[in-house]
Parts: sequence; structure tokens; C-alpha cells
Amino acid sequence: MIALFGFASLVALVAFHTLVAGVTTRFFRLRLATSWGWVVYTVVLTPMLLFVSTLFFTGIGVGAGVDLVSPTIVVSALVALPIVLGVAIDYLYVPPPDEYELPDTR
Repeated sequence: MIALFGFASLVALVAFHTLVAGVTTRFFRLRLATSWGWVVYTVVLTPMLLFVSTLFFTGIGVGAGVDLVSPTIVVSALVALPIVLGVAIDYLYVPPPDEYELPDTR
């Protein structure tokens, strides 16, 4: 039973990390006016954020009872996979920031 809870919490953490990666990617795309700035910030800052989150959540017992064998697999499953999914969702399925018309604030 503990392994089932551990697996469910691990899947929930991957989903949460995917949401965080998608939101941070969208934030950088909206706020940075350069063509490659959002890519650099997404590649540098988002993994740091997800790594700290992984350390915090796995420290309090998320994924207890599930043996992922090596730290490389843990980082791949909880950092790299959510970044790839979050960026893909934001870039492929959400309209680009240029398509939104903002009201004039003057």
C-alpha cells in the first residue's frame, strides 16, 4: 500500500513540476522582449527551481516506497521530463504572446 501511495505522489510531483515549468516558460516568454532571452532563462533558472523543489519534496517523503535505482533517474524524471513537457505544452499548445492585444494604458 505504501508503494502505491509513493507512486501516486511521484506522479503528482511530476505533474506539478510540469505545471511549474510551463508557467515559468510562459512568464519568461511574456516578460522578456528578446528573441533568445526566454530560452536562456528557461534552460538556466527552471531546472534550478525544479531541483530545489525535488530536494524539498523528496525530503518530506514524496515517492516513499518507490525505488528509482539511481539519482540520475530521479533527476531525469523530476527535472528533465517536466521541463521538456512544460516547454512543449507552452510552445505548441498555447498561443504565442504576440497574438494577444493589450489595451492602451494611457
